[in-house]
Amino acid sequence: MDVAQAAAHAAVPAEHAHSGRRGDTRERIQQVALELFAEQGYERTSLREIAERLGVTKAALYYHFKSKEDIVRSFTEDYFTKLDAMIAWGKEQPRSAQTTRELFDRYIALLLDGGEVFRFLQRNQATLHATEDGSKNRFAQFLPRLNALLEIIIGPDAPPRARVRTAAAFFAISTSCHFFSKEAPDDHAAGAMGMPAVNREELRAIVLELATDLTKD
Repeated sequence: MDVAQAAAHAAVPAEHAHSGRRGDTRERIQQVALELFAEQGYERTSLREIAERLGVTKAALYYHFKSKEDIVRSFTEDYFTKLDAMIAWGKEQPRSAQTTRELFDRYIALLLDGGEVFRFLQRNQATLHATEDGSKNRFAQFLPRLNALLEIIIGPDAPPRARVRTAAAFFAISTSCHFFSKEAPDDHAAGAMGMPAVNREELRAIVLELATDLTKD
């Protein structure tokens, strides 16, 4: 450990030394960063302001993230980590309608849980594209995982019709969760289009039904 790392480690409150607590602190940093990004914009928010709202030193913040770009990158990394866990679970299940439905439901929950992050990424595409890997890279990372999900659900040798319908189900889930989530601000998504938002559980049930219907023969 070099001098800078040692200083940062020493600046972390004692309770952060426990690995579980470190995870909690990391999530708190992400949430506070999102709050500030929403309030005053990504470009106008500094690490110092994030640290101040958290009530920690900049050195303590550096222990988890070295830059705003690191925080943004962590949003994408966390999403793909959860998606990979979902895929790993699916690979252990028999190919069945029940497994397909469960995968859809888990994907819906993943998107709804991360709605605030996805809206931030969507609104700041232009800025973030210049400071991190950008939305194109996120989509490139998603494609092999989508293929893995399709293979779990319909097998590696499924005909084009089945592949298109199953992929469309995942895209329909993404679009529906983004546009109709009641957690989205009124000036974005459904509200901007004059469409009423839907509460979480009702939206989850509707989107699950839609995705399931898209894959029925």
